[in-house]
Amino acid sequence: MNDAAPGLLDRLSLNQQTVRQWSLPELADGCARAGVRGVGLWRAPVREYGVAAAARLLRDAGLRVTSLCRGGFLTAPDPAGRAAALDDNRAAVDEAAALGTDTLVLVAGGLPPGSRDLTGARERVAEALAVLGPYAGQRGVRLALEPLHPMYAADRCVVSTLAQALDLAERFPAGQVGVVVDTYHLWWDDTVGTQIARAGGTGGAGSRIAAFQLADWITPLPEGALLGRGQLGDGAVDLRWFRERVEAAGYRGPVEVEIFHPALWARDGADVLAEVVDRFRTHVA
Repeated sequence: MNDAAPGLLDRLSLNQQTVRQWSLPELADGCARAGVRGVGLWRAPVREYGVAAAARLLRDAGLRVTSLCRGGFLTAPDPAGRAAALDDNRAAVDEAAALGTDTLVLVAGGLPPGSRDLTGARERVAEALAVLGPYAGQRGVRLALEPLHPMYAADRCVVSTLAQALDLAERFPAGQVGVVVDTYHLWWDDTVGTQIARAGGTGGAGSRIAAFQLADWITPLPEGALLGRGQLGDGAVDLRWFRERVEAAGYRGPVEVEIFHPALWARDGADVLAEVVDRFRTHVA
């Protein structure tokens, strides 16, 4: 471990998607054996296993759930679509609370079919946050709005930069709505350092940084790029630079490794996790 980051390994969290080949019991056992104390979870496999059972399994393994992914998809223009999205997000908040995590990651949603109105879509996200923020806050959960790379703006997320995410989050109390700093999505933006400092605010309860996630940007990207996140150190992202910036902004929370790549999923999960820990030491700490 680099002496410049004492204790950083204790904050390492493994996102479930990095070792998608593992069942929840395998994830709990593998992380416990490797000394990794945090896990980021996804709703579909948790629901399949059972929310209460998953919470008990991870608690018994001594693991902390650092985030639940995902809520969001809040850009529907019709009343029925908006109502359905709000209901689903309330359920996601309840699941996060049951799992013992205070962080629900939100992906805003893309443009409705036939629409080119990015501004209108973002405003509908704000309208939904105004409803969901108090609901989440009452349950000890913060909504973590995640900006995605601009290539996803049309179909997945109309919030593309950390500045855009903060413009939305800052309309609401910091305890209700924060942002995700994800290296894969933000590495290209030459304003991101300034925006990370902005997100830190006055620190403590005023910080907007709700989650910090790591993956590398590798080329060539696969078609669609969704499953093309790289192992730490394999690509173009200065991961240590990001870690230093979020810490300078006052963030001391989990550092979650979230990589989607079929090549990792085809390998033994324990080997993947061991490699993550080694790369984390080398390229992040």
